[in-house]
Amino acid sequence: MSDINKIKNLRQSTGAGFKDCNSALKESNGDIEKAAEILRVKGIAKASKKMSRDAKEGVIVFSGDTSKASIIEINCETDFVAKNDDFIAFAKEIGEINNECSSDLDKLNKSNMSNEKSVEENLVGLIAKIGEKITFGRSKTVSNENCKNYIYQHSVLKDNVSKLAVILSLSSKKQNNELDNFGKHLSMHIAAANPMAIKSENIDENIVNKEQELIAEELKNSGKPEEIAKKISLGKINKFKEENGLMSQFWVMEPKKRVKDIISEIGLNSDCVEEFVRFKIGE
Repeated sequence: MSDINKIKNLRQSTGAGFKDCNSALKESNGDIEKAAEILRVKGIAKASKKMSRDAKEGVIVFSGDTSKASIIEINCETDFVAKNDDFIAFAKEIGEINNECSSDLDKLNKSNMSNEKSVEENLVGLIAKIGEKITFGRSKTVSNENCKNYIYQHSVLKDNVSKLAVILSLSSKKQNNELDNFGKHLSMHIAAANPMAIKSENIDENIVNKEQELIAEELKNSGKPEEIAKKISLGKINKFKEENGLMSQFWVMEPKKRVKDIISEIGLNSDCVEEFVRFKIGE
């Protein structure tokens, strides 16, 4: 077999670049199997060097259906790579495996991909080929009994790959077009309004405490009497909780009404929102 054909075969089997394949073949005295092993080891070394860099770009990948759905964040360093065909093809397959693994990242990493190599091996190979740090970020699977999932994606790059994705789980005895229409619109509302919890009282206590600290700091140098400062502080924290609890948020499609008002108007139970998850790259 000619050297050019060996390089072609090695590139096809490893996904490495021409120069790297040529160098590995020289190092292995033309032995393709040894050259592949050299590339694998060098790929791990290259990947390790890149893992100290920041990876804040990337994609959110959705997979699943109305009964079980998952999203996973796959990070890279630049938006240019996030739009790369190889990266997107990898992300799409990872999304499917993530749903099968119910967002168990340890299980995901050990799973085999369509080329019969593990996710870990393919990740190392992709990092070596693309030249950027690539990591798995947040992941979540939503599957609730007697509930229906609704999905919304924003800034879609291709199919189920986007920059922002929402999964909303609704429980209702009604299963009709009105419910489906509401589910679609509420998932869009969640994407736009970014609530922190279903109800304001369920917002993470640490987040509320941090907000209280910021408000106290803001009022400390205002010169206002202590009693008035306390009332202002209480009003500000109540407004913060109201604005970040889904039920008390103003409905983005009819801003004079709140989400809970819309739910009441269409005859749904007040606790029909079982769960939601919203992932956006960069947040």
